[in-house]
Amino acid sequence: MKLVFAGTPEVAVPALDALIASGRHEVAAVVTRPDAPAGRGRRLVASPVAQRAEEAGIEVLKPRKPRDEDFLARLREIGPDCCPVVAYGALLPRIALDVPAHGWVNLHFSLLPAWRGAAPVQHSIMAGDEITGASTFLIEEGLDAGPVYGTVTEQVRSTDTSGDLLTRLAFAGAGLLAATMDGVEDGTLKAVPQPADGITLAPKITVEDAEIDWSAPALRIDRVVRGCTPAPGAWTTFRGERLKLVSVQPASDRTDLARGALDAGKNNVYVGTGSHAVELLWVQPQGKKPMRGADWARGVRISSGEVLGE
Repeated sequence: MKLVFAGTPEVAVPALDALIASGRHEVAAVVTRPDAPAGRGRRLVASPVAQRAEEAGIEVLKPRKPRDEDFLARLREIGPDCCPVVAYGALLPRIALDVPAHGWVNLHFSLLPAWRGAAPVQHSIMAGDEITGASTFLIEEGLDAGPVYGTVTEQVRSTDTSGDLLTRLAFAGAGLLAATMDGVEDGTLKAVPQPADGITLAPKITVEDAEIDWSAPALRIDRVVRGCTPAPGAWTTFRGERLKLVSVQPASDRTDLARGALDAGKNNVYVGTGSHAVELLWVQPQGKKPMRGADWARGVRISSGEVLGE
């Protein structure tokens, strides 16, 4: 088939690579979000998908909105049979969805209908899922509600951050998307409607969502930290400044600390929660690089009675 691939961030690059390498289909063009400011200089930088497509000599389309008439005209001119999508980042209007004969097929990083929305991996970790995965589905109007072509599963490890898990799913999902394109082309794969039961939503995690509530149980706090790493980053406050929590570890043997209360020893620093304590393994003070929790505690010279989150 002739394909037009839509995607923007680094997590979409493995799928683009898999389609380019398949040899069975032609990636005629790539659709991605416009260049965005990045770095200290805030200069405009092309998306990771745009950079990879340019390296491969593939035409790159960067519409401000996917309903822009110039973009739609070029899409019709290319005449794709199917448009695979991975984390494109913009809502596709019906007028664009109708262009390819086989529609737009999205690779979504959950086992649909679980975790429909922008942050499925983060919510899966924060909810304590033991198994997650990726799904390919035909995009229809409605939030990740189209019929599903196929899935792959992935175990959620106890130490996974959302970055760790998303990286694994990006590569597993790349193979799934390539196989889905093969099945769509030869007619052996039919999309199956999603069940009405088991729908959960995964809206974008905001900075406010990532603030740690020290009255929550230690297990919940560990999941929030891992789910919010690397973005937007779990955080609390200390002496009126924000402190990012990079990595924590539940400490079931410490039940003597009040919620948010700090206890710093020579090699460890603990904080009380709604259940047992957690150890602060890695933190990042405002304006500084990540450091070990014990090193941070020595540097700030924690006094008796000091707490996090006030």
